[in-house]
Amino acid sequence: MEERPETELISIPATPRVSTPEILTPGQRSPRAASKEGKSWTPTSFISPRFLSPIGTPMKRVLVNMKGYLEEVGHLTKLNPQDAWLPITESRNGNAHYAAFHNLNAGVGFQALVLPVAFAYLGWSWGILSLTIAYCWQLYTLWILVQLHEAVPGKRYNRYVELAQAAFGERLGVWLALFPTVYLSAGTATALILIGGETMKLFFQIVCGPTCTSNPLTTVEWYLVFTSLSIVLSQLPNLNSIAGLSLIGAVTAITYSTMVWVLSVSQQRPPSISYEPLSLAQPSASVFLAMNALGIIAFSFRGHNLALEIQSTMPSTFKHPARVPMWKGAKVAYFFIAMCLFPIAIGGFWAYGNQMPPGGILTALYAFHSHDISRGILALAFLLVVFNCLSSFQIYSMPAFDSFEAGYTSRTNRPCSIWVRSGFRVFYGFVSFFIGVALPFLSSLAGLLGGLTLPVTFAYPCFMWVLIKQPPKYSFNWYFNWILGWLGVAFSLAFSIGGIWSIVNDGLKLKFFKPN
Repeated sequence: MEERPETELISIPATPRVSTPEILTPGQRSPRAASKEGKSWTPTSFISPRFLSPIGTPMKRVLVNMKGYLEEVGHLTKLNPQDAWLPITESRNGNAHYAAFHNLNAGVGFQALVLPVAFAYLGWSWGILSLTIAYCWQLYTLWILVQLHEAVPGKRYNRYVELAQAAFGERLGVWLALFPTVYLSAGTATALILIGGETMKLFFQIVCGPTCTSNPLTTVEWYLVFTSLSIVLSQLPNLNSIAGLSLIGAVTAITYSTMVWVLSVSQQRPPSISYEPLSLAQPSASVFLAMNALGIIAFSFRGHNLALEIQSTMPSTFKHPARVPMWKGAKVAYFFIAMCLFPIAIGGFWAYGNQMPPGGILTALYAFHSHDISRGILALAFLLVVFNCLSSFQIYSMPAFDSFEAGYTSRTNRPCSIWVRSGFRVFYGFVSFFIGVALPFLSSLAGLLGGLTLPVTFAYPCFMWVLIKQPPKYSFNWYFNWILGWLGVAFSLAFSIGGIWSIVNDGLKLKFFKPN
């Protein structure tokens, strides 16, 4: 049997995936039964301060070093070479800075631009309250995922599906987690193509001006241009290699988010503006609108399907676990995410109220103030959106690239060549393009996307915490996580129904709305 080469020593996932199995380091000990004092035996328990006190300094230093070595050996694992061939776990040199870049790039994007639309349906009170609760809730579940990445010493859950399998069982975990995570990654990539292409078209119109005589490209052709650029950038091999792109995406997201809401509140508000929640004549229809609006808010906090993948790119030892730099980076990222989302939602609704178009604050800025703001500033804002969409496409597509290559390597038992890897990514990019062309309304499906993928962010982590950590039954921790989890499932069903209703009634425009 061919000997497998050793790779970087890291921790392993509890339930090995077919494509990326991992084994424990040979000779790893299991804790012995608890002693009479209730303490378990460890290889270093004999090296206690009481034992070391009568020994001289040189011998003491040697024994302390040996203690640290034995502690490390007890928590090391050996990664199967197959896992070192995949884009997510290929490189393990990530750090807190990379974690901040990736989380910020995944957490701020085009979904923030439609938050004022949700406020137009909900009004001031319910809008601010819902956004605040959603932000705190998803920050708590992100902390759960960071802690569960290495819930058992010697094991790492490198992907969201792996953690779901450890919590819910191998088959049920795949059924529960695979569809929403793939749908979220693929659906976001398709929506990014649509929004990126449309923004490129508007950018060209602004730069070219009203007197431009050139023959402009059609919208579908702009989709193709954006897809081609995304495919070129997707040739970067692994998740750590796109850290620079994530930094660009984070900087551009913060910049254009700030520009958009500052420009909106600095201009004169449209006439006949109202802040009463928009509604339809039928009460049931108004309820569906509110559910769709809450789905938009839920979708603005997508990105938890990438948390474990980002953390798996970091080295981890017993003394220096990956959860420490990951949580540092995540806290910085979500501070800036709050600084982007809340001003856009509140400032955008204040500037446009019930006149907010379905396309969001960027569409409103172009529709109401294209003649009041210089073309250069408008063009810069649209160009920054394009750069952010190109960067977000890479990080959201990485789990799909990882799945393609995992299937290939598990069958061939060898890493993907550069041509096979490029072929997978070209195929994925153009499949997303054709889906976007066939279903162009995906760009307005934020409510449905938020409803279908809400369990990934708000529900599953709470269930995973209870099933893996097993807090005392009927304790506050036990009740708290079960209640949050089931509330997330209920909201997912309600928001999905509201999103479907919104699509079916897509012909209803704002002119049919009337204030309460």
